Amino acid sequence: MTLALHGLGVSSGYAIGLAQVFSHDRLEAPHYQLRKADLPAEVERFDAAVVAVRLALTDLGQHIPEGAPSELQAFLDLHRLILDDSLLCEAPKQLILELGCNAEWALAQQSSHLIAQFQGIEDPYFRERWHDVRQVAEKLLKELMGHPAKESEGGRKQAEEPTILVAHDLSPSDMILFKQQAYAGFVTDLGGQTSHTAILARSLNIPAVMALHTAHALVQDGDWLVIDGVAGVLLVNPDAHTMDEYRLRQHAWMLEQKKLRRLKTSVSKTLDGQAVELLANIDLPEDVVEAIEENAAGVGLFRTEFLYMNRNLPPDEDEQFEAYRQVLAAMHDRPVVIRTLDVGADKSVPWMTQVSENPALGLRAIRLCLAEPQIFLTQVRAILRAAQTGSARILIPMIVSLSELDQALALIETAKQQLCDEGVPFCEAVPIGGMIEVPAAALAVEWFAKRLDFLSIGTNDLIQYTLAIDRTDDSVVHLYDPLHPAILHLVSHTLRVAKRLGVPVSVCGEMAGDAHLTRLLLGMGLRSFSMHPAHLLRVKQQILRSHVADLVAPVGRLLRAGEIDRIQAKLARLNEA
Repeated sequence: MTLALHGLGVSSGYAIGLAQVFSHDRLEAPHYQLRKADLPAEVERFDAAVVAVRLALTDLGQHIPEGAPSELQAFLDLHRLILDDSLLCEAPKQLILELGCNAEWALAQQSSHLIAQFQGIEDPYFRERWHDVRQVAEKLLKELMGHPAKESEGGRKQAEEPTILVAHDLSPSDMILFKQQAYAGFVTDLGGQTSHTAILARSLNIPAVMALHTAHALVQDGDWLVIDGVAGVLLVNPDAHTMDEYRLRQHAWMLEQKKLRRLKTSVSKTLDGQAVELLANIDLPEDVVEAIEENAAGVGLFRTEFLYMNRNLPPDEDEQFEAYRQVLAAMHDRPVVIRTLDVGADKSVPWMTQVSENPALGLRAIRLCLAEPQIFLTQVRAILRAAQTGSARILIPMIVSLSELDQALALIETAKQQLCDEGVPFCEAVPIGGMIEVPAAALAVEWFAKRLDFLSIGTNDLIQYTLAIDRTDDSVVHLYDPLHPAILHLVSHTLRVAKRLGVPVSVCGEMAGDAHLTRLLLGMGLRSFSMHPAHLLRVKQQILRSHVADLVAPVGRLLRAGEIDRIQAKLARLNEA
């Protein structure tokens, strides 16, 4: 029987494939008693599972894909050490013999005991190792239950059929690892349209549906799935007629994408000759390849925090220098806006020692960097050194007060002085910009604009903080609305002030990549959009069809409409013109 689950389509398109269920949950295992005579064979079955997982980890290490994170090998080595520890590979056998139980249950009991011990450790580094214990135990459990780890977990050859990842939730660090895999699509129980996980899903340019609530519990490994990323629907084990219908939709979607490819070399200019800058957002140095393929005018947002994820210590100066240099060299003289470290909220890293009870309102972004100045100085030094290679710009996230901005600017000058004193070559004239992503910054934008070389509006957090809505919480995600009059007022105000002061401004949040909002932003005066490369051509298509002079008056009326229903109606008419 076909099952239809409804959620949020966070990445458009259609995907058809076999389910691969991914879990962070507590290990669940059957429990049954065995005859005493069968216990030695049960111990042998457990030993065989250990050997099989050990061989699988070795195989993964020999097939690490080119360009995978350097920490992946260390990650595998750690898992081998955990697997070979007597507390995991020997203690369950003792439980089998003492309690007369099956191997799965003995493993689940012992691993839960180990995990609890790690979670009680005060040292944050060792405490976080419970995740690794769980992952190794999960591999063993799957082997015992006849469901060994899928080939796609680490780069072995992919299954013949397309695979769709199913999870209760995925962290941004999970998504970074999954960038190396060839999934046809993915679905999760939790998440919102502009959560960082959703943004990364779009960066994979594959269909995705989130906020399904029960998908992880209802879907089993090997089920046939259809993702409708346009309608936000997941179909489980659809009948042959439905499969055929979605294969036709998938084919039509792919043809539409091919048509858009013809715009790649077109000049980004409106019908009345207004030039519009289309920039790309990237997460990792290798993402610059797609930005170049889509003919982006530059990188409008390099989210450097993803260099810091999936590792136990932050990257050193030389490693960061090489990452920034690589992107700048690839983009030649096109601008590259490098945002300084923005962790906290839903982007945590294992080496952070200061964690706020409410991360979204606590020590994150520039606040964390000012509290840990050496981390900030190391990153700024690396950027200044790499800036000799191309047109680098430094972007400071989450600015709220002038005192914070002054401290950040002082640290940048300190980094320059350090490099000068050490005789290390660097670029002195690197433009410094600030992100307008907090209502306080938008309302006080005039004072920030006078001290900065450029501005970038981060609409994702601006909406979150203005409307008091956690964009990762699917229970309130329906209230997250970029067309709320307060949001439109703050964006319009920022654009007007920046234009009056002659300060360049771009939008780098998800609003920039939404083609339905392109004409609205053009009518507000925006001439620099930064988005994931996958959205560039669709936004360019709207720009090529638009006449800015015809947009100003209707956009002005839209901004005065006040009520969301009226705003939506006026936007629909604006896009029909």
